[in-house]
Amino acid sequence: MEMNGSHRIPASRETVWAALNDPEILKECIPGCESLEKTSDTEMTAAVTSKIGPVKAKFKGAVTLENINAPVSYTIAGEGKGGVAGFAKGSADVKLEEDGTDTVLTYEAKAQVGGKLAQLGSRLIDSTAKKMAEEFFSKFSERVAGPAVADDSDTDLDPGIAEEAKRIAIEDTPGSVAHVVEDAEQAVEATIHKAEENLETAAGRNAYGGPMVWGLVALGALIVVLALAS
Repeated sequence: MEMNGSHRIPASRETVWAALNDPEILKECIPGCESLEKTSDTEMTAAVTSKIGPVKAKFKGAVTLENINAPVSYTIAGEGKGGVAGFAKGSADVKLEEDGTDTVLTYEAKAQVGGKLAQLGSRLIDSTAKKMAEEFFSKFSERVAGPAVADDSDTDLDPGIAEEAKRIAIEDTPGSVAHVVEDAEQAVEATIHKAEENLETAAGRNAYGGPMVWGLVALGALIVVLALAS
C-alpha cells in the first residue's frame, strides 16, 4: 500500500517540526492512540487501537525517526503487532516547506499488513488508512495553529454612528414614503379602535363566553394586527 498527500498548516516550520517530535501532541492527533512514549531522541513506543472493517485490534509497536534533517525533513518508520489480527509496518518520508507564514507538509508513505488484516482487501485498507491520515492532519493542524478566533472588532457598529445613520435615513426619506407609513399607522389604530368597540359590545352581552374570553380574543387580535402592521 502506498499513500501520499500534502497539507497546509498555518504555523511556522520550526513550530510544526517541534510538534512532529512532541509525543503528547502526536498522541492527541493519532486516531485511536492510547499511549505514545519517547524512549530516546529518535525512538518511541506506541499503543494504538484501530478498526478496519470487521477487524478491531490493539497494536503495540515501536517508531523510529531516521534521515533527520531538522527542521526540513525526516523518515518515520514503525512496526506494530496486533495479535491474531495481524501486523502492520511501514515508513513515511515527511518534508516541510515554508510558504509565507504557513508550512506545507508533504508525505510519501509505504506500508504492508499481514494476518487477518491482509484478508480484508487492499481497497478497504487503503480507504481506512487515508481516512485516518486526514483525521490526523486535521487534528494536528488545529493543535499546532490553534482554533481560529473570529475578529469582531470591525463588525461592531458604534451606537452613535447607528443613531446618526437612522436620523439621516429618516430625513432623506421621500415624502411619499413617509405619508404611506403615516397612513398605515392611522389605519391600524382605526382598526384596533373599531375592534375594541365591537368586543366591548359583545362582552356586555356575555356573548360567546363573556368578558374573559373576549379579552383574550382582543389580545390575540391586537398581536395579529401589530404583526401585520410591522
